[in-house]
Amino acid sequence: MTTFRIAPAVADAFPDTLVALVTAYGMRGREPWPETTRSLQDLEQQFADGLWQPAGETDPRIEAWHTAYRSFGTNPRRIRPSVDALGRRFTKQGTLPRINPAVDSYNAVSVHHGLPAGAFDLDRVTGDIDIRYADGDEQFTPLGEPDSIETPKPGEIIYADTTGVLTRHWNHRDAHRTRVTEDSSRVAFILETLHSGRDGRLLKIAADELQDLLIPHAERTTVHYLGPAEPEVTT
Repeated sequence: MTTFRIAPAVADAFPDTLVALVTAYGMRGREPWPETTRSLQDLEQQFADGLWQPAGETDPRIEAWHTAYRSFGTNPRRIRPSVDALGRRFTKQGTLPRINPAVDSYNAVSVHHGLPAGAFDLDRVTGDIDIRYADGDEQFTPLGEPDSIETPKPGEIIYADTTGVLTRHWNHRDAHRTRVTEDSSRVAFILETLHSGRDGRLLKIAADELQDLLIPHAERTTVHYLGPAEPEVTT
């Protein structure tokens, strides 16, 4: 079991934060996921038909993350929140990347609802996971760059376990060590909002949508919510 915590300092700075933790156990990532394929294709067709487009940086959901990034010293136009970067890529290319079914599932839900998303392979996590401010002595190896080592600046918000940093700049980029692959069996998926009063219902709709994509391909799934009102959750 893994405990997720949001540090008191982060909760105080962002008191309307709400994080959905959608966990899947016994996940089967090498079989076909037809509903995920359909979700991706539907979004791409809606975009091509001019019926829908990803949230841009002036959308309140994205704008809130830009403001948060600036508060801890990150330039959000150089280092973008994941949902912002994904939406911009989709707008330019008209398609979403195909990585593997689990990653494709959270990417589809993320861009559809304008909410940052990520995931950790829990079998590669050590100890518990904290959302906290960096001390400046942690190490991070970016996804897809196993030979690179970065050190977050003090005060940057990170996800971290007892070994190192799992996500930099709150939700900009995940770590290579805990990446989700076709062989990942125990996975925690993350969806986030900084404005639960405004977007809490949207977050829950997105979490349910993601869980629905996972259920046919996992032995068990759960949904938990983490925030200042419930700063610690064990999955």
